[in-house]
Amino acid sequence: MNQIDRLEQDDKQSVLASVIRELYALSSGSTVSLINHSENLTYRIDEPAGQQTALRVHRIGYQSHENILAEISWMKALQQDANIQTPQAIPGADGELIQTVRMPGREDRRCVRFQWIDGKTPEETDQFEQLIEPFVQLGEITARLHQHARHWQRPEHFVRQCWDVEGTIGTRPIWGRFVDGPGLGAGDRRLLNRCADVVRERLHHFGRGEDRFGLIHADMRLANLMYHQSSIRVIDFDDCGFGWFLYDLGTAFSFIEDRPDVPELVNAWVRGYCGVLPLSADEEEEIPTFIMLRRLTLLGWSASRGQTGGLAQELGEPFSKVTCILASQYLDKFST
Repeated sequence: MNQIDRLEQDDKQSVLASVIRELYALSSGSTVSLINHSENLTYRIDEPAGQQTALRVHRIGYQSHENILAEISWMKALQQDANIQTPQAIPGADGELIQTVRMPGREDRRCVRFQWIDGKTPEETDQFEQLIEPFVQLGEITARLHQHARHWQRPEHFVRQCWDVEGTIGTRPIWGRFVDGPGLGAGDRRLLNRCADVVRERLHHFGRGEDRFGLIHADMRLANLMYHQSSIRVIDFDDCGFGWFLYDLGTAFSFIEDRPDVPELVNAWVRGYCGVLPLSADEEEEIPTFIMLRRLTLLGWSASRGQTGGLAQELGEPFSKVTCILASQYLDKFST
């Protein structure tokens, strides 16, 4: 049984719930319920007075204490400076925003309690017409994030991961090596390596100027928007870091890169984005490169997380095969 499974078992036996109650001085009538098991563990805390909050238990070995503080600081600044509603961190009983779950015989886990965000996530429907407006809105709010990031004076010791070439498709990628995707043969790996070489070369020429590279959400897709009345809230900043601003466009098409209507949805995203910030002609030309970069990065993720269950395991070999088709199409367009 792995660490996450043990934590789930402990939760069922109320051990973890008791630890959380102590960390946050919760009343005995509070309930702690697991609501999402993916990269992290997310719990809902219900208090007798009716208040709801969310608790994220971080997976081991991904984010440091400093990294989590940086994430919290950007989320706070976005809400204060740019009027973009994000979940705000709630301190524990000792006044600290980051708490540590310690249980005998278990490895320590960092956790953060957040305000509960009401809203509904837009559905990634097969009905193309129903996705146009959500992608326009996604592009617009992504531009607002980037606009803030370009001018925000980051706190001292602000530390986050970097989604550059090395961090995505390099020799030591953050999420895993794309060539280890499930079911890949030798010919598939050669194809993907050729594709990655073209992506690297084009990104080298594209450059990392301040107008193109900075602080990004790094998982800016419809699943991380919450619609509530007339407002749109942004959630899940766990992957935020430094990268090309257009990488956030690539993330908008995560897992749906092979939809036939992607060009129309890209146009919708660009329309929303350009209502806030401009995109140059050469930036628009590289949009397929950033979609391909994200797809290769996700293939590495599926390889490194495939044994842990969940979506990565569900994707399996078909995800690798479709990635090869997309890589071949990309090479047809851009290889010389």
